[in-house]
Amino acid sequence: MPSTAFAATAVAAVLALTATACGPEEDNAGGTPSASADQSSDGKVAIPDDLKDRLKEHGIDPDKWRDGEWKNWDKDKWLREAKDFVNPIIDGLWDPDRMREADKPPENPVDNDISGDDGVTDPTPAPVRAAGVATPYHDNAPESGKLLFDGPQGSMVCSATVVKDPANPGKSNMVWTAGHCVHAGKKGGWYRNIAFVPAYNNDGLSLAELETAPKEKIAPYGVWWGKWAQTSEQWIAQGAAVGGQGAPYDFAVLHVTPEKGAGGKSLEETVG
Repeated sequence: MPSTAFAATAVAAVLALTATACGPEEDNAGGTPSASADQSSDGKVAIPDDLKDRLKEHGIDPDKWRDGEWKNWDKDKWLREAKDFVNPIIDGLWDPDRMREADKPPENPVDNDISGDDGVTDPTPAPVRAAGVATPYHDNAPESGKLLFDGPQGSMVCSATVVKDPANPGKSNMVWTAGHCVHAGKKGGWYRNIAFVPAYNNDGLSLAELETAPKEKIAPYGVWWGKWAQTSEQWIAQGAAVGGQGAPYDFAVLHVTPEKGAGGKSLEETVG
């Protein structure tokens, strides 16, 4: 459960990231904000023209992408530079089945022998027993949720939290998470179909109960897609699955937009 202190720290880090990673003479770590989707005349979600142009710049056909081309993880198709983040909304992609099947990013077995790690990784600390957050989660941690995304290994999930946006007090659409939840680091690129689900599984249903639970129980406040994302240049250049020089820079921030609309409300207003 995120604490107030953590939220404040996250905001400070967001500001620091914006100042250091997005200077006028540096690559924008995630590009400038742009629309993720438009509503067409028939009410269906459509990829906006500016995003279509960005996809085409990289040889990606927008229609084929929506129809499954995003599953192509060939190295020359996996965008990795800070400015190359693209995340078009695919309406209905994150249905209850895909949400349930999403798994945590794979972790290599922990090796307590760190002699070959150039002194950048501390020994594994002793485990600490943690207490679960009481349900419904929204009553106790309204800012918390799950970040869903796709990588070469399949669908995955991370924890994430809503943070304050100094430019839009009380109306933030900003989400804080780990860098490895949006970008694979030095051996990969940006993950795809990145979406935030606030108060995921709000009532803490068991796996068996989730099998038959409606989407309203799994995602009570909807699905919010990443319009743009920023992570540190250090994570992109040096990030690894375990330890390494990129570990201190393993953080990211996203600006999100609702898949189905939120009646004009921001994410912060929606979750309360």
